[in-house]
Amino acid sequence: MMCSRLRPTLPHLLSLRLLGTAASRTAAAVKQPDVLSATLAFEDPSAFKVKSWGELLRALGIFRLCSFPMLVNNSGKLMSVARTLLGRRGFSLLLRPTVYAQFVAGENESEISQSMEKMSLLGLRPMLAVPIEEDLGESTGEKRYDDNMQAMLECVRISHSNAWSKDPMMQLKVTALLSPELCVKLTTLIAQQPYDLNLLVRAMDGEPINFPGLDEREAAHFLCSLRRLNKIAEASVNKVRVLVDAEYTYMNPALTLVTMAMMKKFNKDGAWIWNTYQCYLKESRSLLLEDMRLSNDEGFCFGVKLVRGAYMDKERKLAEKEGRLDPVHQSWEDTNDSYNGSLDVMLEAISQKPERYRIIVATHNEESVRRSAKRMEELRIDSDGGSVCFGQLLGMCDHVSLTLAKEGYAIYKSVPYGSVDDTLPYLVRRAQENRTVLQGIRKERDLLKQELYRRLRGRS
Repeated sequence: MMCSRLRPTLPHLLSLRLLGTAASRTAAAVKQPDVLSATLAFEDPSAFKVKSWGELLRALGIFRLCSFPMLVNNSGKLMSVARTLLGRRGFSLLLRPTVYAQFVAGENESEISQSMEKMSLLGLRPMLAVPIEEDLGESTGEKRYDDNMQAMLECVRISHSNAWSKDPMMQLKVTALLSPELCVKLTTLIAQQPYDLNLLVRAMDGEPINFPGLDEREAAHFLCSLRRLNKIAEASVNKVRVLVDAEYTYMNPALTLVTMAMMKKFNKDGAWIWNTYQCYLKESRSLLLEDMRLSNDEGFCFGVKLVRGAYMDKERKLAEKEGRLDPVHQSWEDTNDSYNGSLDVMLEAISQKPERYRIIVATHNEESVRRSAKRMEELRIDSDGGSVCFGQLLGMCDHVSLTLAKEGYAIYKSVPYGSVDDTLPYLVRRAQENRTVLQGIRKERDLLKQELYRRLRGRS
C-alpha cells in the first residue's frame, strides 16, 4: 500500500458518508436530559479550591503578564537579557518558583513524581513531553539524535514505571530524531512518488534499504532515524501511548509517513502510536480521512491527537514569501468548523469500532469540549472508556481540566520536564505559538480571583 494522497473526491465522499451516518444516529438517539450545560459550564471557581495560596497568586501573576502581547512576543529576548544580567544561578532562582513552576513538572524523577502524584489525586493524568525539538538550520549530528532517543526512552520508562495514572501517554517530536532538512526533502519526494509503508517497516526491522531519491548520506541518516523511532516504539508498545506531534506544513507529510509506518508495525492490536492533525490547516480534514482509510485498508488501529494548531503566523508568512496559497483557514469560525467536523468524524468512527479508533480532544476551547461531551453522550461513548480523552497544557485551563475530571472524563495534562536551561526554549516557543490562548485566559483569571476573594472573605 502506497502512502499516497486520495483523489480529491474521495475524502469528500467519505466525509459525507461518515457525517451523514452520524447525523442519522444522532436523530435516532434517545433524548437525554440536557445536563451538560450545567455540569460543563466551566464557571465554578471552586475548581481552584485545590490550589494553595501560593499557586493561586503565582497563576494570577503569570496570566496577567501573559495578557500583554509585547511581553509574550519578546519573551525569548527578555529571558536572554535576564540571564545575562542575573547569571545562570540567579536566573534559575528567578524562574524556578514562577514560570517554571507553573508550566514544568520538575527537573528530576523525584520532583516529577511529586507533581504527578498531586495531579493523580485531582483525577488528572500526565502526558509527559521531553522538551527537545529541531527546526531548519538547527540540525546536529547522529550523536545528538541518539542522545535525544535516550531521553525519550527514559520518558517511556518514567511514564510506565510509576502508578500515576491509568493508560499513560507521552509526546514525541520526530524532528528530535530525524533531521528537519531531510523531512523537507522527503516531503518533496513523496509528493512526486509516494513511498510504500512496507519499505519503512522493513528498514525499522533492520533491513538495509535504498530509499529512492536520497543520496548515500541521507539514506544512512534516514535508516538510523527509523531505527531510533523503532526502539522507542518497541519500548512503549503495550505500556505507553506515543503521541507524535505535527509541526510545519513543509515537513508534515514526511512526519506522517514515518508515523503511519510506525502505526502499521505497532498498532496491530491497539492504538499505541498516534498522529496529530492541525485543524487550522485547510487540508486537515482530507488528510485525516485519508489516513483513516489507510489504517482501515492496512488493518491497523488508528490514534488521533486533534489540535487547532500553533504555527499560524509562520505558515502564513512562509506561504506569502514563496507565492503559495495561504494553507491556514481565513477565520476563527472556519477553524472551529474544521475542528468540529473532524471531531464528529472520529467520534462516529469510535462509536462503531471503539477497539480500532482513539482520539484525544486536545483543546482549550470550552465549546469544543462541551460539543465533544454532548456527542459522546448521544453516541453512547463511555466517558472514561479509553477511546476518547481530553488534553490541555500543564498550568493552563485548569478550570476546564478539573471540571472534566470531576465529571468522570479522562483528562490529560501535557507535562514538560527538565532543567530550567533545557525547558526554557520549549517554554518560549509554546508561549509564542499559544499567545492567542494566553491572551484569552481572562475567564481563568476571573475564576482565580473569585477563589482568592472567597478565601479572603472566609478569613475576615
